Amino acid sequence: MDPSLQEFFRRQDESDDSQFYVVPRKVVHIDDHAIAALTGLYRQILSDGDSILDLMSSWRSHLPAELKLSRVVGLGMNANELADNPQLAEWLLHNLNQDRALPFADASFEAAVCAVSVQYMTRPLEVFREVLRVLKPGGVFALSFSNRCFPSKAVEGWLYSSDEQHLGIVQAYFKASGGWRDVTAEDRTPQRRRGMEDPLFAVRAYKP
Repeated sequence: MDPSLQEFFRRQDESDDSQFYVVPRKVVHIDDHAIAALTGLYRQILSDGDSILDLMSSWRSHLPAELKLSRVVGLGMNANELADNPQLAEWLLHNLNQDRALPFADASFEAAVCAVSVQYMTRPLEVFREVLRVLKPGGVFALSFSNRCFPSKAVEGWLYSSDEQHLGIVQAYFKASGGWRDVTAEDRTPQRRRGMEDPLFAVRAYKP
């Protein structure tokens, strides 16, 4: 890896992530208004019958309750959290920073989502390529983030970037990983309450 990229993806805590996530954290990492905005995004891009891959999942996925999804699979780091997620039909323990290969066949899902966790990816281009592989043609990959994180586990390049730059970083991941179309970056923070709650940003793209 290029030395400058090595510096970008360096973390304050390079110890095994499984140790950091061994204790369940059954708290939401964005407030109710940002959660509602995230659910609104999912309502816009997902449809009844879709199969969903929830990457870096936890005890809540914030998917619209009214959608009749055919399959929701969560990949995450804490079994207790994943088992308590009522929207997951299946879940697997999987550390994307150690194993970027996704344990699914090609074209398995209509959509993949990753909520408030992209800042922890140390090899995002490989992950994005794997997501592209497991999506069906026309499938969407949507990533969301706010201004919160665990600083010791976020990559250095994220910590020293602004919210606007974060949008650019995730767009760059899509571009550099290749094969995506219609990359869209948005500030999804509720307009009426801007400045009074957690912001929410999202970047999504589609498999041709």
